[in-house]
Amino acid sequence: MDRLVNTVRPYAWGSTTAIPELLGVAPSGTPQAEMWMGAHPGAPSRTGRGPLDELVAEDPVSELGRATVARFGPRLPFLFKVLAAGAPLSLQVHPDLDQARAGYAAEEAAGIPFDDPRRNYKDPHHKPELICALTPFHGLCGFRDPAEAADTMAALDVDSLKPYVDLLRAHPEEAALREVLTAILTADHAELAHTVTEAAHAAARLGGAHTAYARIAHHFPTDPGVLAAMLLNPVTLQPGEALYLGAGVPHAYIDGLGVEIMANSDNVLRCGLTPKHVDVPELLRVVRFEPGEPGILRPEASASGEEVYDTPIDEFRLSRYVRAADAAPTDLTAPTPQILLAVDGALRLRGAGADGGLSLDQGESVFVPAGEKTELSGRGTVFRATVAA
Repeated sequence: MDRLVNTVRPYAWGSTTAIPELLGVAPSGTPQAEMWMGAHPGAPSRTGRGPLDELVAEDPVSELGRATVARFGPRLPFLFKVLAAGAPLSLQVHPDLDQARAGYAAEEAAGIPFDDPRRNYKDPHHKPELICALTPFHGLCGFRDPAEAADTMAALDVDSLKPYVDLLRAHPEEAALREVLTAILTADHAELAHTVTEAAHAAARLGGAHTAYARIAHHFPTDPGVLAAMLLNPVTLQPGEALYLGAGVPHAYIDGLGVEIMANSDNVLRCGLTPKHVDVPELLRVVRFEPGEPGILRPEASASGEEVYDTPIDEFRLSRYVRAADAAPTDLTAPTPQILLAVDGALRLRGAGADGGLSLDQGESVFVPAGEKTELSGRGTVFRATVAA
């Protein structure tokens, strides 16, 4: 097994304190947004044997296991992260597998460079993801009932929002959501900026359920995404609760610390709350205009003590172990590759050799190749990222 040295991404929306506190290091004073654990070429984890992406490329069967390579090719099929949001992330959706393959092929054929801001598809893979809260975590996920969205906008008493309110109340649900989101994203930004400003001031005055929109507008004062956010379900996760985000589901994280696992892809289509490119026609093709309550996941415990977050995806599987000091050692040996992350306590991993193994303290992580003998002992909480069997 390999202790990981991981890259922390300093995106502007990151918290200045949450990841340093987890790692037990002094804050740098700059935002620390995501700590990447895995073999993504953009920021591969480093080991004593070399960068993880190079180790996988040199001998994929030894690192990933024959079955994983047969299913997903010679690549680690998931990316594991610690995510610390100190400000709202962009409002976004991800394509399904067929859409990703078609979009990637089309952009390759068109010769659009990877660093071109118009490029939507960086790879031919889908990007379902799961976020699990380590602290209270706030976000937006999926379309709410159009009538609820209409009530939210109507309560602001902003004249220029009334056409959206009327549309949301007059049409069948999916048609209403499509028409209103399209109207928001295709409106003249200069003209819409005044509406966003009025709506933000009204949301601040009302408080309560409208507070989130005022906070989003504080960071993006004239962005149409402030209005688009009112079409989505607000979600609060308590520590240990998780949210699965499938293809076509619009979402945004607002604040909090969590662990995130996703299929190893970089395909994002943005709806707003960002200075980056928004491809409205492609976005509207990918978004699923299906209202419904977001399903909050709680882990299901097994006899072995493993608590599993059940998702309908094969590229990743997330679970955790919450261990007492007197708990018997747990065998974690698996035919799939694993990344283990400790979020509290003092744990220890032992392999098949006679040495003392590795300590695993808060914020530390290791990569375990497929089939390698691994035993977990000690006290604390460890998250286990692997591939669905």
